[in-house]
Amino acid sequence: MSEEHEDDIILAELETDELVEQMWDDLYDGLGEEVVEGTNILLERGWSAKQVLDDALVGGMNIVGQDFRDGILFVPEVLMAANAMKAGMAILRPLLAETGAKPVGKMVIGTVKGDIHDIGKNLVGMMMEGAGFEVVDLGINTDADAYIEALKKERPDILGMSALLTTTMPYMKVVIDAMKEAGMREDFIVMVGGAPLNEEFGKAVGADAYCRDAATAVEVAKQLVQERRAAG
Repeated sequence: MSEEHEDDIILAELETDELVEQMWDDLYDGLGEEVVEGTNILLERGWSAKQVLDDALVGGMNIVGQDFRDGILFVPEVLMAANAMKAGMAILRPLLAETGAKPVGKMVIGTVKGDIHDIGKNLVGMMMEGAGFEVVDLGINTDADAYIEALKKERPDILGMSALLTTTMPYMKVVIDAMKEAGMREDFIVMVGGAPLNEEFGKAVGADAYCRDAATAVEVAKQLVQERRAAG
């Protein structure tokens, strides 16, 4: 779409279903201001915050996630889309809190002790938020005590751990062992990821799932949370 044509679109004049599709395009292109404008217009038209979140924002991020997984989009574009999503979420979050709307699930995530890589972790966090999860990011170089403390305080559905160095991978087991010692391993779904990891490693350290990329993490997280809630 040429720049000139882009300027011709007046969001407020679009039919609601056209507006939602335009918001998907704007999210895809990382246009935060347009996403904010679209969010406000939908709210003015009587949409609930939950409906805007599910249909416009999560709907748009699902497309981003699929194209990321299929190699059509790359990390910089996904980060731009996720930032545009965050701009829309800033408006919706207080409204969702007022109505008591529950998130899809809650995740505590961090890069393990000794590791300062955070692009992968940030991407997973943003994609999870994009899918309607509440995400608590503990940052980098996170030790077992910090994970345990966060689990007690936040009571999430999922603990996510990331490592990009082969030397820091084993620390994931240290955290899972600490959870066992605290008698809380069964209370949480544990997901691990990072470039040097694989399925076998995830099983060996006792994680519930290994996710090779952010798009997979979102799918696996949704599935595991649903299964757990159905069983509970």
